[in-house]
Amino acid sequence: MDGIDRIEVFTATKASERRELGQVVTRWLAEFRSSGGKLVDRVVTQSSDNEFHCLSITLFCKGGDGKVRNTDPPPRPERRR
Repeated sequence: MDGIDRIEVFTATKASERRELGQVVTRWLAEFRSSGGKLVDRVVTQSSDNEFHCLSITLFCKGGDGKVRNTDPPPRPERRR
């Protein structure tokens, strides 16, 4: 993997976090690419035991200005009762 100068790892163990992980990564990638960065490769890993399930997305990148920080989950819709 030539030219990699950045590795970003996104993980989630709770079901609600796993559901939102794709949106978190998508937003991060959009911001990273707009700063001139390029995605070189990615690895998606799922692991679990009797109680917990973990989903990890590892991104191998190069370039960008190093100022990407948007990894907050999207706002949750309010539930009406």
